[in-house]
Amino acid sequence: MSATPDSPGDRDPLVVAAEAAVMRSLVDPDHALQAGRFVLSAARRARNPEAEAVALRAIALAARELGDLRDAEHHLREAIATEGAPPERVAQARLSLVTVRTERGHPLQALRVAAQAWSHLSPLDRAKLDTQRAVALARLGRHQEAIASCDRALRVLVSAPGTIDDRRFLAGGLLNRGLVHSYRGDWDAAMRDLTACLEISQRSGLRHLARLSAANLPFLAVRRGDIAGAFKHYREAEDTLFGFPERLATMRADFAGALLAAHLPGEARAMLSLAVPDLEASGAHVALAEARLKLAQVELLTGDPHRARQVAEQAAAELAAQERTSWLPLAKEVVLRSRLALEPVTPALVAELVACADELEDGLAQLEGAATLRLVAAEAALALDDHPTASAQLAMLTEHAEREEPWAPAGTQLTSLAAEPTRTQEIPVPVRQHALALEASLQEDATGAFRAVRNGLSEVSERVETFDDPSLRAHAARAGERLAAFGLGLAVRGGCAGEVFEFAERWRAVAAPSHACSPVAPDRVRAMVGSGALVEFVADQDALLAVVITGERAVLRRVGDVRPIKEAIVRLRYALRRRCTERHTAPWQAGGQDPCDVGNAEAAGLEVERLLLRPLLAELGDGPLVVVPVGALHTVPWGALPCLRERPVTVTASAAAWAHARELGLARRGGPPVVVAAAGPALAHAHAEVANVLACHPDGREVPGHTGAVLKALEVADVLHLAAHGVFHARSPLVSGITLEDGSLMAYDLLDVPRSPGLVVLSACNSGMSRTPVEGAPLGLPGTFLAKGSSCVVAGLVPVRDEGARALMSMFHELVAAGHPPNAALASAAAKTGETGFVCFGAGDLPLY
Repeated sequence: MSATPDSPGDRDPLVVAAEAAVMRSLVDPDHALQAGRFVLSAARRARNPEAEAVALRAIALAARELGDLRDAEHHLREAIATEGAPPERVAQARLSLVTVRTERGHPLQALRVAAQAWSHLSPLDRAKLDTQRAVALARLGRHQEAIASCDRALRVLVSAPGTIDDRRFLAGGLLNRGLVHSYRGDWDAAMRDLTACLEISQRSGLRHLARLSAANLPFLAVRRGDIAGAFKHYREAEDTLFGFPERLATMRADFAGALLAAHLPGEARAMLSLAVPDLEASGAHVALAEARLKLAQVELLTGDPHRARQVAEQAAAELAAQERTSWLPLAKEVVLRSRLALEPVTPALVAELVACADELEDGLAQLEGAATLRLVAAEAALALDDHPTASAQLAMLTEHAEREEPWAPAGTQLTSLAAEPTRTQEIPVPVRQHALALEASLQEDATGAFRAVRNGLSEVSERVETFDDPSLRAHAARAGERLAAFGLGLAVRGGCAGEVFEFAERWRAVAAPSHACSPVAPDRVRAMVGSGALVEFVADQDALLAVVITGERAVLRRVGDVRPIKEAIVRLRYALRRRCTERHTAPWQAGGQDPCDVGNAEAAGLEVERLLLRPLLAELGDGPLVVVPVGALHTVPWGALPCLRERPVTVTASAAAWAHARELGLARRGGPPVVVAAAGPALAHAHAEVANVLACHPDGREVPGHTGAVLKALEVADVLHLAAHGVFHARSPLVSGITLEDGSLMAYDLLDVPRSPGLVVLSACNSGMSRTPVEGAPLGLPGTFLAKGSSCVVAGLVPVRDEGARALMSMFHELVAAGHPPNAALASAAAKTGETGFVCFGAGDLPLY
């Protein structure tokens, strides 16, 4: 603090009161706001400029703690402009303005403000200023300087006298350094600093700093790979930060960035949709620009290039206004990728892609992004038959590959690259292998192209989860999807059913690693399907194909164009939803349904059947059917297709996942299963349905419809039945859930359960819905249960009437208890009750009794 008389009795009482308000702002900002205003009024009456400047600073700090950045800056500028205020008091106001100016979107100006303050500050206050400078430096991407600034500050602050202000800056310096460590991927150092900050804050009663430390735990947990823990930390931080909208919004935006790096764009979007409006309202412009950039990336990944372009252009304008030039190539990349999705490829667009890749490469932290964009530029150039440009870009990605044997084993390549420059090391392996495959294709070397793809995918499977840097891991995973899709395209053009099946399975394993299992060969599938069939659907640009595997052979068939099939599925789902929800008053409404609605649903089912299955009927036979969907086919209620009535149908993420689920099911068999059921609220027949279910199973028991009781039941149950409302979030599947008495059981709650029941029955509307980001394997509740070890999940894909669900589930459990496998029991119960909205996921062909 400033130089003041040694004896407290000699000090101006108004200045003392103003300083007390400054200290109070850290622990009780509401009270400090009132006290600061009182002192300010008294100081102005007494014409005391020092007390006036300190009181204005106290008001500003309180406003800052309460999230009002505009008001904070206004009062700090008043303090700086106070005529007659001592220079050290003006410098202290500038010290506080540094962070506010940074958060309002002007980090370079904040550094200039810090330079103006420096000469009039004591050594201790200079250390405090260094903690604030670090925030501005970090926002500018100058991470090494930011850490040096924090280190310099902490060496002084650790031996400071220990006032509440000293401890606040000590904890704040640790917090800021921890965040910079996390940006650089040093998770252990970040966790050490944040933990120390939390301890100091809690001991000192600095609740706001404790909140900030806790608010960064979701971010760190995701970056360390603990998704389930991250959502738990998020819920705690959300409660802690309630009433502080700017702090809460910043936490959500940071959490979203970590989720995006973890390849969870839907969940990231859910956070950003909450964060952006609050950041706008609070005037937190620097965090807002970053949040917009993340949102643009998310919109592109989740299939809305038009919106992605709009948001990226807005983010670019804001970043440029903030003079944050190192961020601009990231925004430009989203704009260019969006244009590539929306516009025809032109030579000018290819040139812009190349230039942007060059800009990304200039920033060392963006080398993996530059490599990925360079590959995109090469593919765009090939679309124009511009082979010289494509070859030049590919050569930059493969320039060191010639140093090894032409097609060395996957592990050899990474070892040989260890001695290469950093730029080479940070090209994701699948990007390099994709480039090699493209080069081989250009030379009509199909064998070499396939070999490059296989080697690259092997690297993805073995290495992607071992990368320390989550952003590099995310780039590798996404590049792996593109590589797998390229291999699938090569296989489709070759026309061999076996190769198409192999690469369809490889693509699914990369796109959704939580469902990845040991590869399964067509011969093994033939032995497992018996008298039935497995059909694996494959999207090849605008066409839909299918590999059909029966006990005799595997064949590849073209099904048709994707667009009319997607439209027919939408019409079917709409007809089924209307049949469930419409209520009429006509005399013929004895059964509660309009005959027209029933007819519309039947006609819509016939249309989907005609487009999707009729081209395959000659191959499918009439035995049990295993379906591996793609894209919109994940939302098909298969029981509503007339040709599948009473036919056992199982839906699975991949043939390998089906084989794995069968193995789990076979391993569980032996003795009567332990059956547990629970009922949720606001469902008329829930408890009656549970009673009917338990009556079918000896020793079955009901547990309370609370999240804790249900999660505990997962540890012992072989069969879990939940009768409750379901909520599906298409753009953020991990926040889909089942509504229980004390809240929702979310998909992310299941991520760290030690085991999952063999059979899970979700008697809830839409609980079986899933979305496949970037065409991956299904997410949502069924996918999460299966990924955690369930063999079979039965869940609803469309709204179902309460009484209809009760009748279907009673009959389903009767048949299961009588020894029928779940897929056959569901088919029979659906045919008899007319409720066709439920689907059997996983491996439904194994009886429980």
